Amino acid sequence: MKGSRPLQEEEIQKVSQAFNGKYEVRDRCLFIIGIKTGMRISELLSLNVSDVWEKGRPVDILNLRKQQVKGKKEARAIPLNQAAKDAIQELVEWLSYHYGITKDTPLFPSQKGDRITRIQAHRILKRAYSAAGLTGKVTTHSLRKSFGTKVYTVTKDIMVAKELLGHKSVATTQKYIGVGMDALRAAVDAI
Repeated sequence: MKGSRPLQEEEIQKVSQAFNGKYEVRDRCLFIIGIKTGMRISELLSLNVSDVWEKGRPVDILNLRKQQVKGKKEARAIPLNQAAKDAIQELVEWLSYHYGITKDTPLFPSQKGDRITRIQAHRILKRAYSAAGLTGKVTTHSLRKSFGTKVYTVTKDIMVAKELLGHKSVATTQKYIGVGMDALRAAVDAI
């Protein structure tokens, strides 16, 4: 989403602790998996338990099928870090208890058991952002921008960020990893 901003590490911690209520586990896991994989909200919401869970544990690599990615371009593989796997583990245990699971169980179900919508995901995250005291343009897309920015900051390799985000063009990735005040401050301090 144009204009949405990435989250700083301390904001991510605050938001992670801002979820509550009956769907606290689902909502927090939506946030964590989104911020640790860089998937678009539509990609996240399209996931079934079988996409992330095999042989009684989280998968190591999440394989998005062509029909799950934007524009139905190419399938995309996303390696999962431990934080994403831990969130998947917690979510699957929660789903098993509250819904029972099959391979077709949505990873992020609504109250009725079907998938939550993009609008519901937006509302869930907006409530958490507000409870955490975040300001500025923070949206569902902030998860993706945070991931892209972090990948680039760690690797300094725009091609790695491009591949993980599933962008067609490096120019698109460059827009995601805009220069923030922290990078400017670090550059000036290094002089």
